[in-house]
Amino acid sequence: MSRLTFDQLLEAGAHFGHLTKKWNPAMAPYIFMERNDIHIIDLHKTVAKVDEAAEVAKNMARNGKKILFVGTKKQIKAPVAEMAASVNMPFVTERWPGGMLTNFPTIRKAVKKMDSIEKMKSDGTFDNLSKREKLQITRQSEKLQKNLGSIAEMKRLPSALFVVDVMKEHIAIREANRLGIPVFGIIDTNSDPKNLDYVIPCNDDSTEAVELVLSAICQAIAEGLNERKAEAKSDHPSGDEEEPQKIGGARKSGARRQRINKNNAEEENEENAEEEGTEEAVEE
Repeated sequence: MSRLTFDQLLEAGAHFGHLTKKWNPAMAPYIFMERNDIHIIDLHKTVAKVDEAAEVAKNMARNGKKILFVGTKKQIKAPVAEMAASVNMPFVTERWPGGMLTNFPTIRKAVKKMDSIEKMKSDGTFDNLSKREKLQITRQSEKLQKNLGSIAEMKRLPSALFVVDVMKEHIAIREANRLGIPVFGIIDTNSDPKNLDYVIPCNDDSTEAVELVLSAICQAIAEGLNERKAEAKSDHPSGDEEEPQKIGGARKSGARRQRINKNNAEEENEENAEEEGTEEAVEE
């Protein structure tokens, strides 16, 4: 069964494309018709593409991989942040930091700097600084938190990118392509799908449509995470399975005790033999 229905997408306005004069010919396979100089997206293909992308995202989550969500358009910042945070995935909703993927070690240094400032505040070092130093550090911390706070837990490069509005996030897509990172993308009729691995044709200016697609993807990710937890529990069940090891340990200690007793008995026999030999020598 499909994760989204045709009617849901239709009600959200996902079928509205851009003006025909602004279209990209590469999007022709995903266009249903033209009406009033506006292209209409084929929602049947949108439903199929959402299911395909959701299945891939689910498998990635089940394997413990991270997907970085990118959406810096003003009207979609809040839903992108909320949906990504709900499944514990990193996201970027402010300006994309140039070189975030291709120069990832430098970005990690900035994140560590942010963590060190937080540590200063918690251990009392910050209180001992002068007023001017406090002001400078506070401003620096706020800037880092705004731009990098959402990726603070991302210790390594993401396994995939999920992008809303391909034209606006072209720098992020270019970096991902350079590093061979797969890209999911919600794409409108004015964009080029050739740089995407998983195309989701949809109206990227409609907040409702974007939320609908994001909810389907994040639901699939949540299912993958739950399956991963279930597999981990089945591989490492808690309870009484450690008991045989304890018994084995007791057996080992018992065997060790037997060897010690045997050695003691042999030593006693040797001492008795020596005493008997000494007594015989005295009698002679």
